[in-house]
Amino acid sequence: MKKLVAVAALGAILIGLSPIPAHAGGPVHAALALGAFIVLSPLLLLGALAQPFYVPPPPVAYTTPAPVYAPAPAPAYSAYAPASRPPPINREVVYSHGRHLLLGDGVTAPYRWVWVPNPPPGYPPPPPPR
Repeated sequence: MKKLVAVAALGAILIGLSPIPAHAGGPVHAALALGAFIVLSPLLLLGALAQPFYVPPPPVAYTTPAPVYAPAPAPAYSAYAPASRPPPINREVVYSHGRHLLLGDGVTAPYRWVWVPNPPPGYPPPPPPR
């Protein structure tokens, strides 16, 4: 398929490059061509003259702006305020049968909830003597 396309392309190029004899057709055709040139040339001239002429813009002088020296801007804050401490965390949640304790600080040790059950109730007191 590629060879067929290459041969067709080569044939088209060779036919396009081959010289074809020109026939002027005699003095009548030459007179018609000259007349057409004389009639149509003013139209081409008018089209060329209708375009605006190039007028260069006036020269512009560029200068560097004068340097402006100003004092350095003042900082947006005047003094450092110490960071406020976060509110205390409730580390114990108490229930009737036990409690949850929060261990760790969240920075050096991760938070961890631990369940601590209440101790079982003791034995009942002995009955009073009779």
